[in-house]
Amino acid sequence: MTRQISAAALITLLFVASAGAEVTKYVRYESGGKISYGVLEGDTIRELSGDLFASPAPTGTTLKLAAVKLLAPCEPKKVIAVGLNYKTHLGERPAAAYPGLFAKLPTSIIGPDATIVYPEGAGNVHYEGELVVVIGRRAHNVAAADAAQYIFGVTAGNDVSERDWQKQDLQWFRAKASDTFGPLGPAIVKGLNYNDLLLQTRLNGEVVQSQRTKDLIFDVHAIVSYVSRFVTLEPGDVIYTGTPGATRPMKPGDVVEVEIEGIGVLRNRTSAAR
Repeated sequence: MTRQISAAALITLLFVASAGAEVTKYVRYESGGKISYGVLEGDTIRELSGDLFASPAPTGTTLKLAAVKLLAPCEPKKVIAVGLNYKTHLGERPAAAYPGLFAKLPTSIIGPDATIVYPEGAGNVHYEGELVVVIGRRAHNVAAADAAQYIFGVTAGNDVSERDWQKQDLQWFRAKASDTFGPLGPAIVKGLNYNDLLLQTRLNGEVVQSQRTKDLIFDVHAIVSYVSRFVTLEPGDVIYTGTPGATRPMKPGDVVEVEIEGIGVLRNRTSAAR
């Protein structure tokens, strides 16, 4: 008996097969006043020259991870995000027919160990641990079946959100896009099967979110395809894919960690307005 397989299932199988390719971790860092990209191998970084998204070349220089300052792993011009993309985050609300999109700003982005600084008047600031997609090629109106070709890799992110402002304001601009409200890192990982990774968020060491990315309502490829209908995505642009479960407020001085299987730990401390 011949068994047929759906196109969607075939795409998934092909992606899983390709995900068996070599996994590479890319970091962006500062050392001696110089900012560079590199390949992270254990506790060693192999320095790269040139554009990370256009065939960078190894320089032959290696550095110890402990001797550098890790930065956000890329500098996106566009920071797109998806809301309500896990059933566990919906509560009693029904799932939408399409991804709910909003934007953060490039100035929202900070790297590992940088401080989340509350804006003046912010008092109900929540964490949102998320898988983040990093675009590798210019993408406009791409099909979901082709989306993997436009993805450079994935990283961890924290869609920091001021809940009172979300409720009060017509738009989520200050609630989501304030300075430092977009931690990102520690590395961009290429070759990882991002369709089924364990995502956990810890607040002062306590696990407060834990779910696998296979539970996304709209998966990574569907998201990239949908966003590209309206916005031309460029190399280095990022898409936060949504947060699972419930969230709760952070207070100044708290330490929040987002850990994603195969990517690493994104750790940030919070601070009152300065």
